[in-house]
Amino acid sequence: MSITQQYLLDAHRARSRGEPAPPAPGAHDWQVVREWRDEREFRALLAGRPARHRFHRFRDTLSRWVRRPT
Repeated sequence: MSITQQYLLDAHRARSRGEPAPPAPGAHDWQVVREWRDEREFRALLAGRPARHRFHRFRDTLSRWVRRPT
């Protein structure tokens, strides 16, 4: 059974019971990604490592290559 079929079955079951419909598949994907990232950063802090986003590391590396004129 696919995710879509399971969702339709759950929605039909909830509607027949008078319950609220379940969230659509993929409705909370970005929230899950943010929570996973926050958990990873928290564990890094507990382990004594700097918890920085990949973008910050890229920006720091790029700033070392490209020096601003003073």
